[in-house]
Amino acid sequence: MTFRIRAARADDLQPLYEMAKLTGGGFTNLPPDKPALRAKLERSEQAFARTEDEVRDDLFVLVLENAETGDVRGTCQIFTQVGQRWPFYSYRIGTITKRSEELGRTFRSEILNLVNDLEGSSEVGGLFLHPGERAGGLGMLLARSRYLFIAMHRARFADRILAELRGVIDEKGGSPFWDGVAGRFFGMNFQDADQFNATHGNQFIADLMPKHAIYIAMLTDAARAAIGLPHPSGRAAMRMLEGEGFRHDGYVDIFDGGPTMTARTDAVKSIRDARTATVAGLGDGGEAALVARGRLADFRCAFGHVAAGDNGITIDPECAALLGAEPGDTVHHVER
Repeated sequence: MTFRIRAARADDLQPLYEMAKLTGGGFTNLPPDKPALRAKLERSEQAFARTEDEVRDDLFVLVLENAETGDVRGTCQIFTQVGQRWPFYSYRIGTITKRSEELGRTFRSEILNLVNDLEGSSEVGGLFLHPGERAGGLGMLLARSRYLFIAMHRARFADRILAELRGVIDEKGGSPFWDGVAGRFFGMNFQDADQFNATHGNQFIADLMPKHAIYIAMLTDAARAAIGLPHPSGRAAMRMLEGEGFRHDGYVDIFDGGPTMTARTDAVKSIRDARTATVAGLGDGGEAALVARGRLADFRCAFGHVAAGDNGITIDPECAALLGAEPGDTVHHVER
């Protein structure tokens, strides 16, 4: 396989823009807007250049590159600490219980509370794989490369991590959840609100969203049905997150109602199981693995085969070439 993950660069703007136009909406972290994408790349470049190992408000953008052609065919992002530039909002599903002695009945109602509970967490997001490459496990490579990056730069990330999954979007690009909840207060459709959030931030949510609890029973059937459900294209991503140890604890996205998955950072499987080793030599055979080397902007990650030895590990020559790894180098690896 000729694909590897690397740090994004300024000249990746055009391929990122072309992929952003393919997302179909509701993809806040990859807007089809060149100025917004350029700002992300500039912010990412600053994060890769920073040398202090501490948690700050950083964004790392990674891309999937065909090493033979140089084509960029996918991307993903890691936010080190959400809610620092502007508040990070979620809805949390809760329950209110009331008792009527006269009726002899107890009533339990589910509600949506607007909260900032997840502020300060790290976030993995912005994952998009070009439709022409959705085979061979490249989505897994994109997703799990982020966890190896975190393991290799652990001091820069928070102790809790989240992932927001895109919610249900109808055939016209609208969101039943948005139409049933926030759209009633904002005077704009889902696409406009999503685009505004992607390019200007979500302070307008704080300005206009009602702060009182919203009773789920009062929403439309379509809005209720969308709460906590991922977009059909995101079901595999949800299963992958669950396999890494993420759970849905009742938090949903304020725009489309999609599930927000959370985990303790050190409990994420690919972070917990990552191993550091010295490359003793090159050779075929061994266990299938994800292998990464390089700090910050020099980060590379690819599929490979790893075999343990007395003085380190051997990795297959193709993987070594993709990573630029030689005997004596230190790599991180985790079972595929």
